[in-house]
Amino acid sequence: MKEVLSGNEAFARGAYEYGVKVVSSYPGTPSTEITEHVAQYDEIYSEWATNEKVALETVIGASLAGRRAMTCMKHVGLNVAADPLMTVSYTGVNGGLIIVVADDPNMFSSQNEQDSRHYARLAKVPMLEPADSQEAKDFIGIALEVSEKYCTPVLVRSCTRISHSKSVVALKARNTPPIFEPENDIKKWVMVPANARVRHKIVENRLDKLSDCADTGRLTINPVEFRSEEIGIICAGVTYHYVKEAMPEASILKLEMVYPICFEKIKRFAEKVKKLYVVEELDRFIENELKAAGIEVEPLNRSVCGELSVDEVRKLFGKSVREPAFDPRQLPARPPNMCPGCSHRGMFYAIAKLKLFAAGDIGCYTLGLLPPLSAINSTVCMGASIPMAHGMDKATDGALARKSVAVIGDSTFFHTGINGLLNSVYNAGTSTVIILDNSITGMTGHQPNPGTGCTIKGAPTQKINFPKLLEAMGVKNIRTVNPFDPDECIKVLKEETAKEELSVIVTDKPCIFADRSVIKPPFYVDVNNCSGCTICTRLGCPAILWNKEEKRAFIDETLCTGCELCVKVCRFNAIHQRG
Repeated sequence: MKEVLSGNEAFARGAYEYGVKVVSSYPGTPSTEITEHVAQYDEIYSEWATNEKVALETVIGASLAGRRAMTCMKHVGLNVAADPLMTVSYTGVNGGLIIVVADDPNMFSSQNEQDSRHYARLAKVPMLEPADSQEAKDFIGIALEVSEKYCTPVLVRSCTRISHSKSVVALKARNTPPIFEPENDIKKWVMVPANARVRHKIVENRLDKLSDCADTGRLTINPVEFRSEEIGIICAGVTYHYVKEAMPEASILKLEMVYPICFEKIKRFAEKVKKLYVVEELDRFIENELKAAGIEVEPLNRSVCGELSVDEVRKLFGKSVREPAFDPRQLPARPPNMCPGCSHRGMFYAIAKLKLFAAGDIGCYTLGLLPPLSAINSTVCMGASIPMAHGMDKATDGALARKSVAVIGDSTFFHTGINGLLNSVYNAGTSTVIILDNSITGMTGHQPNPGTGCTIKGAPTQKINFPKLLEAMGVKNIRTVNPFDPDECIKVLKEETAKEELSVIVTDKPCIFADRSVIKPPFYVDVNNCSGCTICTRLGCPAILWNKEEKRAFIDETLCTGCELCVKVCRFNAIHQRG
């Protein structure tokens, strides 16, 4: 049977067909849907972990117990998981262990444009890179075989175009997976220096074996499509399809294992063509590996920023490109914005009103950066807001702490924010932290977290109580506020930032799309009372629009969720509710 699947659906199907027992992940675009689709298979235990490091450590445990396991993350998530990755490379595995990492060329939803292939070289583990959904499924099977045969975790690299595009996939039944006895091998699994020195030599030997097998064809990967002696192109992943369409006359060596590199096979390919090129997205990873090995590569004037495409590959080889059907620059701009009824908006309005410096974090609340709120001043990585506010506090002897806040969401707090807050408590920080608790992981598509009260499969579970947790951590000043009451938010912010002690403010309203029960009848603007003061438009709510001719605000009632925030800021009794 065949189905049209996205790459992420295909990765999940591969986990099912090839007998994976445990999947633990943290959501991150473009990888999120893999684990969501895995959760639909009852044969696989799946969970949302609190962060990528915890997820990888969980599946390392599953592998040690003798079962096939997989974790999925986006490229920046691999940074969080890098610590256990470096050592599981040394311990090796018992049951097959796969780490699917999805890069985001062009940064559609990421804070940097990281090339995860460097992690394969850094950790000295093999990396496979599929080119479409069929390969996304099949490469899970290959990766598991490689993992168990060579006792290594295996990285499988995706990217936005693979994860979210769809192609035909042939489906099979679930295999009966091998089950290994749990290992209790101190020399293998306890990485004290004496054992690690021995394991390091095993790791280096393993890389040599993998490269040799890929060279000799004992690993049936890295196919050659020979068409011409004039031009030979080495490529991998989705770039293979760009090259195949843009350069149909060229010979192609499609690298399916992008690390370790199959140098001998490439040398044989290079000897058969007059000019050898490497076409790859992001960094010159393969090109530099080949040059370091003494393989001559023709230069291409390619940017290491952004995505490739068929037309971009044609340009690289001096070919004409097709006229676009339309000029995308003519489309109306659609800047990202917080949703109508978002529970974060009222707190950001209060922060902007008080002109506080806000150390922000990764999540929906990053959108508080944009005008008219303009309430975020820094965003670095998951969990950075609280330590950054702590650093500003210590660097200015508390002076900046009286004029600043750290802003973080509930899921990000559980991810890595909790460590930063513990550090502030322990080191007598005096900053003010705001936890915007909307009881869901909003930006990646409403995945549950420890503050939601249910698991990935919707089963009820313990819901973390923020005030009790904060009290147990040693926070003395804890306030809970309604973010839809801007006057209360302003009052509490003034009080807590004035204290020369650590304070934590928690908002307590759910995400409008995770809990639809909070939606109320819409509001409208009474034109007879509207003075045109614009204060309601400064909330940045997509439902509140401005009539330039009449110089008055009006509300798109199809978008309004009845959150009442605009009513709270209107001083002229000009906004009323329907019904």
